Amino acid sequence: MHIIRDALRGNLQYRREEMASLYTLLGLCFLTVPMVLSLPPVKSQPEQVHISYPGVPYSMVVTWTTFNETESVVEYNAWGGKLFDLMAKGASTTFEDGGSEKRKLYIHRVTLSGLKPGSAYVYHCGSEAGWSDIFYFNALNETTGWSPRFSVFGDLGNENPQSLARLQKETQVGMYDAFLHIGDFAYDMDQDNGRIGDEFMSQIQSIAAYVPYMTCPGNHESAYNFSNYRNRFSMPGDTESLWYSAEGSVGRSGGDPSAAGGRGKLILFLMTVYFFLDYGVDLIFKQYEWLKKDLEEANKPENRKRRPWIITMGHRPMYCSNDDKDDCTQFESYVRIGRNDTNPPAPGLEKLFYLYGVDLELWAHEHTYERLWPVYGYKVFNGSIDEPYVNPTAPVHIITGSAGCLEKHDGFIPEPRQWSAFRSTDYGYTRMQVLNHTHLYLEQVSDDQYGKVIDSIWLVKEKHGVAAWL
Repeated sequence: MHIIRDALRGNLQYRREEMASLYTLLGLCFLTVPMVLSLPPVKSQPEQVHISYPGVPYSMVVTWTTFNETESVVEYNAWGGKLFDLMAKGASTTFEDGGSEKRKLYIHRVTLSGLKPGSAYVYHCGSEAGWSDIFYFNALNETTGWSPRFSVFGDLGNENPQSLARLQKETQVGMYDAFLHIGDFAYDMDQDNGRIGDEFMSQIQSIAAYVPYMTCPGNHESAYNFSNYRNRFSMPGDTESLWYSAEGSVGRSGGDPSAAGGRGKLILFLMTVYFFLDYGVDLIFKQYEWLKKDLEEANKPENRKRRPWIITMGHRPMYCSNDDKDDCTQFESYVRIGRNDTNPPAPGLEKLFYLYGVDLELWAHEHTYERLWPVYGYKVFNGSIDEPYVNPTAPVHIITGSAGCLEKHDGFIPEPRQWSAFRSTDYGYTRMQVLNHTHLYLEQVSDDQYGKVIDSIWLVKEKHGVAAWL
């Protein structure tokens, strides 16, 4: 019995020592968990994928972000062919956010060239360190018979992006050839050391990875001299996406003018230069001279015949009937008539656009929708009483800044101005289609009313250029 008892005691002591060793090991494991979790994540997986027209015929730019430095590769092929049979390489640039953490992002850009006009392509992007999901897009249609379809809006945030779900669905059914985002992204991309920008770019991937996402900056992009905007987007030209033009639809800014087809010319520009003078008064004059030169080229008889429509897109409008005392509510709007408190005085844009026969001016900033009668110098110039938008003798203005953001709606003054034709505070966005040389269609979609079209017009012009005003 003593032998058995001693054996049991010995076995029990062994078990106690064994359990103590196990607890010690577990304790060490738990102690090391926080150390492991505190290490920066390895993020070589592409995210925030979006595409845009680079201003070169038969091309598309794919842009994405990683948080580790990797190669920049896009594998692609025509729809229905062998997946990823073609490959294009690009490069990445390092973007350091201006916040306190000085976070670093790697922005990758790859240009796909030699695309067949109007053809569908399947692609993914990344490197052997990680690949994106599979996406698809339609190459720019370079033919003269093409009637491009746009979704137009401004002021879309990552909080309360009410219109985004409807735009996602409409993207999936192939309703658009391009998105035109008229400034103010995320609210704001620089917030939380750029993480809000990351979240927003990931949100719009659901539309921008499939349809070219063309942009211009707004006032909410001004932090660190517009650095988040300038680094995250890839627009035509060499002005860091601040202002540029695109012919045919949204896809040209240079090269052989006979190479592209289409119906018109878009001019996209930075309106906030009038309001952030700390970044340099010279930007106002640089933009103005660029606009003047670009409009002169567009109005050469051979160019205006080939591209009759000229459409501008800028964030802050010249006119509005809102009640928030913004610049557009003032008779002496900076955007409209310029600034006299700079040396020399800064020119406005209304006269410039009028003299060069701009047909349509698209704006945002006000979190509402407003359609104006054809207007110049605060006076209405309708085509006729019955058909105001048939051969009008002044440009047409559309304000579409109600896509949805954390700042909610803006209000209107009780009585609209004489040049205000239609107003709505519903969340929503604008659709635009350039049908041919004489007809352009616009309609406003209300997301509050489940996608109902609440306003629409046909803009009909038998003449373009300054001759249309005579």
